[in-house]
Amino acid sequence: MSGAEQHPPPPSPYTGGRRGLREAGAVQIRIISALMIREAMTRYGHENLGFFWIMGEPLVLTVGVMIMWSMTGGSHSKDIGLIPFVLTGYSMLTLWRHCVIRSVHAMRQNVGLLFHRNVRFLDILISRAALESLGGLAAFFVAYLPLTLLGVFDPMDDPLLLIGAWFLMTWYAFGFGLLLAGITELSEAAERFVSPIMYISIPITGAFYMVTWLPETAQKLVTWSVLVNIFEMFRAGLFGPKLATVWDLNYVLMNCVLVTALGLPLIRKAQQHVKMG
Repeated sequence: MSGAEQHPPPPSPYTGGRRGLREAGAVQIRIISALMIREAMTRYGHENLGFFWIMGEPLVLTVGVMIMWSMTGGSHSKDIGLIPFVLTGYSMLTLWRHCVIRSVHAMRQNVGLLFHRNVRFLDILISRAALESLGGLAAFFVAYLPLTLLGVFDPMDDPLLLIGAWFLMTWYAFGFGLLLAGITELSEAAERFVSPIMYISIPITGAFYMVTWLPETAQKLVTWSVLVNIFEMFRAGLFGPKLATVWDLNYVLMNCVLVTALGLPLIRKAQQHVKMG
């Protein structure tokens, strides 16, 4: 109707919501970044090598083990050399161990940070896992690039698959770390079982073997391990089809979601205990 009064359309209710989400996301990113910097400074100090040790610590361990294993003159497979195999195994194993172990008592050690209104225990745990992940990944590439130039490695087959596997290992280790962070706050005795559990878990990580190298019965057993699937996926991204790998992405994602879903409510329960303490 031409004579009807025209009114502007009402503002979309989703515009403010999207802006609020963006602002909240930006705040969380700043918080986690600040916590990562604080953790790095607390752990490695402000002077001398300082931040180098974020990647230097896992790099020294991995390169040291590669040198010792190389002195044996052995080789794990006709398709890949000993040095590439050790680098992939120890890089991922270091990420798994450090992410999990750093979560133990992380809540009580950082309870003073809750003085800041926007900081939560979950932010602290995320920042620790992210720091370990980025440092370990940097260490891997610092070792990988010169070895590739020297001809020890072939060029990476699928970088996205390799990075994806690294992200999934970080996620799974973070979720498992949530469980341990909550349990160790609720039970003092639980802390004493963490180191034995980490050592016992080494045979089911896949750090020192490929699934196809094992007898058929053993293959069926080890593929139940989420860690084995992630190790195989990581090596598939690096070595490609020349190395037979066995992994199930859906199985890995399901377990990552599961440990996170179990860990989050446990953290909420444990943080009440920490505050009361």
